[in-house]
Order: sequence, then C-alpha cells, then structure tokens
Amino acid sequence: MPLSKIQTTNNQVVPNLGRRNMVINGAMKVAQRGTSSTGLGASDGYFTVDRFKLNFSSTSARFTMTQDSPTDLPGFTKALKLDCTTADTNIGSGEYLILHHILEGQDLQQLKKGTSNAEKFTVSFYVKGNAAASYTLEIEDVDNNRYNAQEFSVTTSWNRVSLTFDGDTTGIFDNDANASIRMNFWLYVGANFTSGTHTDNVWHTTANQRVGDNQTSLADSTDRTFFITGLQMEVGDVATDFEHRSVGEELELCKRYYQKVTVGENDGPIALGTAYNSSQLSVPIPLHPEMRATPTVDVVTGSNYYRFTSNASNTNFDTLALDIATRRTVIVAKGSLSGMTGGNAGYLYTKSTSAYLAFAAEL
Repeated sequence: MPLSKIQTTNNQVVPNLGRRNMVINGAMKVAQRGTSSTGLGASDGYFTVDRFKLNFSSTSARFTMTQDSPTDLPGFTKALKLDCTTADTNIGSGEYLILHHILEGQDLQQLKKGTSNAEKFTVSFYVKGNAAASYTLEIEDVDNNRYNAQEFSVTTSWNRVSLTFDGDTTGIFDNDANASIRMNFWLYVGANFTSGTHTDNVWHTTANQRVGDNQTSLADSTDRTFFITGLQMEVGDVATDFEHRSVGEELELCKRYYQKVTVGENDGPIALGTAYNSSQLSVPIPLHPEMRATPTVDVVTGSNYYRFTSNASNTNFDTLALDIATRRTVIVAKGSLSGMTGGNAGYLYTKSTSAYLAFAAEL
C-alpha cells in the first residue's frame, strides 16, 4: 500500500511519514507525579502531566492543574486542564503565568536554525476554555535569547489551532541535551511583556513585544479554565494529523526526564541493597532508560515510610538520600540506623501508600 501524502502551500507533495512530532507527551497521556495538584502559583514546577511545567512570577492568583479526561474530543482521552481558583485582577508589570514545554537542542537540528536554509515549522494543538479568550504561544530560543510569538483564540468548544513559524536564519541551536526551545503558552502577563508593539511571527529580542496585544488573563475570574491536548510541532508549513504514540512509548520518552521507582504502595518493592555497616544501608538502583542528565532524588518524607529487611529483621525509617548518581545508575542511602549487620543483603521497600521514590533530570 503506498504511503499517504500531504501537500504543502507551495504545492510540494511529500510522504506523510511518522515520527513528525517533536513534542513528548503531546496527548497528555502520562502523569507520573499524579493527576491533580492544587494551590499552584507560589513556585514553579512540574506538577501533573509529564513534560509540562508551570512558571509563575509574583502572582497572588492560585490554580489547580489536572490531567483531565475529555469525552467531547474524538481521538483524545486525556488533556491538561488549568483552573483558576483564586483570582488576581490587579496584574503587576512583572507578573505572569506560563505553561512551558521545553525541548533539547539535539532534537531540533532538523530546523537548521541560524543558517540560510532555516526551516519553517508548524505548531498545532486543541484548546478550549470556559469562555472566549485570546492567549499567546511563543517560541523562545533559549540559546540566543530570541523570540517569536503568535496569538491564538479559545472558545467554549474544542478547536484545533495551527500556527506556522518562519525559519530563523540568526542563531544556531546548541547540539546538546540542554534546553534550546521553550514553547511558552502565556496565560497571564503584565506590562513588562506587552507594552511594546507585538507583531505575530517575527523573530526579535525585545522583551516588551513578546506577548500579543489582545492577551486575556486566565486569572481574571475563578470561572476561568484552559484545556489543551494534541500538541504537535513539526517541520514544514502544514499541520498534519496528530501523531499518536502508545502510552508505553510516551512513558519511556518521559522517563528520560523523570522516573518513579515506586509510588502509592504499602510493601512496594524498590531494590536489593546492602547494610554497609550496622548503621547505614546502600541501595543501587539502575535507571531505565538512561536519564537526560545526572538526576536528583525526589522522595517524600513521613513516619516509617520506608523499610529495609535483612536477615529476618526489619529496619524502618522516614526518608532516603541520594549517595552516588550517574545518568544510568544511582545509589540511595540511609544512615544513623541501628540493629543492622554490616555486609548483610536485604531489600528496600515502601511501607506507606503515600511514600514514593523518583529521580528527576528535567530541563
């Protein structure tokens, strides 16, 4: 059977091949940290859906972030939802809320940025809200401090937005595992970023022109909601059908940045380990897949959340620490214990449904 084809606006016909989408978890299927997080606004972070980060500045507004399960968008079963729970109608000049998706430079070399052959690329996504609104999607070149943004509209029904960005002949992307593009959905923003004259689809370096002139504030009412799914970024000037990947494949891609070893289990096994001496244990944990960078540990603390069983004896404790780490293997440790026998093997596991152990190498 021949490959299906797409036709670009300059009448070039090309095969509609897979692996077009540079976005990871664009269908919002993976949420390793959990499906809902409330009271957001005081600090930045990844809270629910993997690879999507919230960035705040000086806002008194608060939000709930949820992995939603829409029933009114055929082909998609998950979406990211933001819900304003505390409004802030007095927007300071430096305030903002940005939803980020961040991409590594080594995954963007096909854009040929910074050369005379720089490629156009198209970002498409499905959005809806509680009311009509206008927001801004910005492509931020982190390596060269350059920006290109376009406004888009939201209604109360799902709508597919398609935005084509011109190739940029200035400033190449670093060919490494660090951030080169921040895809910024500006949802709430002050005058420091809007007071200049904004023009869609122009690469520039001027801070007060970064956001569209018609920007709506997601924080202007506790009725405000924002839903997004089906995020795709691809080379060319046409938005092709969304490239669906399996949950398993998306999970493996997400685990390069964040992976949980165990979560929400009483008697949840973690790994085999050794009593280094009578008061300290060491537990090596292989990481799969290899992480983007040397990870940090993400662990929750609570009374007797963890247990090490060795030689028919249990040793309980509240938390764990990272001892040695590479991108492929880590060793977690716990000291100041008692009752263990140095050199004895055993196994580490959780003893609370609230306990978990994870490792992060986020951009």
